[in-house]
Order: sequence, then structure tokens, then C-alpha cells
Amino acid sequence: QVQLVESGGGLVQPGGSLRLSCAAPGSIFRTATMGWYRQAPGKQRELVARITGGGSTNYADSVKGRFTISRDNAKNTAYLQMNSLKPEDTAVYLCNARVGGVGYWGQGTQVTVSS
Repeated sequence: QVQLVESGGGLVQPGGSLRLSCAAPGSIFRTATMGWYRQAPGKQRELVARITGGGSTNYADSVKGRFTISRDNAKNTAYLQMNSLKPEDTAVYLCNARVGGVGYWGQGTQVTVSS
């Protein structure tokens, strides 16, 4: 099975930081646009950040200035650095790789921001 593998989630206090990682098969990662999505209870899945193969990025307004998406093509890994975390950032974070019209998903990693 083709599967992305996320790591780095956990429990953090408001104002803290976490870095999420997403490892992908090289055959997918090479040309893929990588994205981080999140889904909180009672809400629809939303795009948090994405990065193209060429390094162009975009972010949801709610995380702009606090989160940074990046990729290491040598490691076939995408990252989401999350700073100044807020309770409303609490969600399951999922990694996505899009190659043309085909998307691949990870299993998700829980991020909980709470005092």
C-alpha cells in the first residue's frame, strides 16, 4: 500500500511549538505538491499549508505568520513548523501528496493545544 507517514504530534501548551514530519515514497514525493490539512471535531477538513515542488507556499489565514511548511527533497520529507500554538489549532493533522489528479494521504497525527 502507498502511504504517507506523519509524526511529531502531541500535547503542547498554548504558545508552544511542534514540528510535524511527513515521509513519502520517493516516486511520489519527487513531483508532488505537499500539503498539510487538519480536521477538528465538528469541523470540515481544511487546508493549513501547502508547498509545490518548486517551493512556492501558501497558508490558511488562521496560521499565517505562525506556521511554516517546508520540504527536504533529499529526504522525501515535508515539514510543518508550528509556533505560537493556540487551543483552536487542536486537530488531527494529515499530510497529503498530490501528483497530477491523484492524491495520497497519511494516517494523521493528533495535535492538542491545552493548558
